[in-house]
Amino acid sequence: MAKLKPTILARETDAGVLKKLVVVEQLALGAVIALAILNLTAFFLPLAQQLETTNWRLMSSEAALLAMMCALSLLLLEPRRSERMHWLGAALATAVLLLSGIIVTGNVLHRLPGAVAYIPSLLQTYGLLQAHISLPSACSFALLGLSILFLRAQSRAAVLAADLSTCCLVFVVLVTASEQIIDVSHVFGPAAGAPGSLQTLVCLLLLTCVTFSCRARNGILSIFLGRGTGSRLARAMSPILLLIPYLREWGRAHLIGDRRMPPPYSTAILATLAVIVSSALLLYLARRINSMEVEIHHLSLRDELTGLYNLRGFRLLAEQALRMANRSRHPFSVLFVDLDSLKQINDRFGHFAGSQCLVETAKTLRTAFRETDVLGRIGGDEFAVAGDFTEPGMVVAVGRLEETVAAWNAGPDRLIPLSLSFGTVTSKTGSPETLDALLKSADHAMYEHKRGKKRLAG
Repeated sequence: MAKLKPTILARETDAGVLKKLVVVEQLALGAVIALAILNLTAFFLPLAQQLETTNWRLMSSEAALLAMMCALSLLLLEPRRSERMHWLGAALATAVLLLSGIIVTGNVLHRLPGAVAYIPSLLQTYGLLQAHISLPSACSFALLGLSILFLRAQSRAAVLAADLSTCCLVFVVLVTASEQIIDVSHVFGPAAGAPGSLQTLVCLLLLTCVTFSCRARNGILSIFLGRGTGSRLARAMSPILLLIPYLREWGRAHLIGDRRMPPPYSTAILATLAVIVSSALLLYLARRINSMEVEIHHLSLRDELTGLYNLRGFRLLAEQALRMANRSRHPFSVLFVDLDSLKQINDRFGHFAGSQCLVETAKTLRTAFRETDVLGRIGGDEFAVAGDFTEPGMVVAVGRLEETVAAWNAGPDRLIPLSLSFGTVTSKTGSPETLDALLKSADHAMYEHKRGKKRLAG
């Protein structure tokens, strides 16, 4: 019998997706390093600083340094690197965490009453607390350092901490990016203040995406890289779910801000659109889940090689058909079929040839019997048919089967002829016989037929 292909485990990482993701990560980290080097170089070139405009501001030296350290740390922590490289990557992540933590502390202390301002006087002397980097960006770099530091965590607590810090990182970066984009696009009127560096924002977004994809290789975020249908749905739906809230807020701001219609109407329209989109997504997910359930049910009841019902599926449907026949007081018949000499075919011609004989046997059964009959492969070389047949009707059906087999064997280039042994049994009207009893009787009749053919051959 042909070997069945191993089933795909839903939790396994999709190798194709992972291969593409590695390339994207390399490109993103290369872009971050290039931007950081260009900005650090610009501080020593007066001509480059003159190119700075309102919409294209240079990164601060602190932001450029932190971004480059994060990118290098992620590159050094790749699985293919040596253990020494991993330690160096962890050291860089620790340095990012400490430096950004100092900057965050400076931003916070400057906003507190002066009573505590003298505490970090030593750091202020060296200018570490006056870093030209915003508090949200500094917090983002701190969370980046923490997430990268736990990137290769194995213990359950460390993995949970890494997942939590990565989720917090995504939240902070999304808030920072959204605020800056909304401010620059003047959705709510003129900008509230000087915009931050677009390059810093791009670096944070790229580093966050790379960190998120690295964390997705294990932990709770691994659902995005799996091979199962749930993982494919998560990858497909994430961009849509990410964009919908922003589109709704953009539409609300324009409708209400431009006063094109009264606020109650604009709110009602946007709420209705949100309901329609949510309902469409719900219907899509429901249809996908239903189709998956049907597919799983189909796979659990079908034989993969022949397409007939397997033993479980045959028993389930044949028992149901038997109950209906007994309730209607109709006769019920079972045919037991055995493919002769399958072991010899496998030994002489190979398993592929044996599998082809099994497939052809299934085709002849489909040709000879009705669509309403229950056909199954219930063993390695054993098949069964159950249906609402009288005893003469089953004899006619077996005759059709023999004619179909003979016609197939008469075809050109038939190196391996099909040879089937049959056994039939018909229950009496209203008989309390079970399916197992009928199968046992048909199996016994099949062996009598097989022994009779051997005696005639001998």
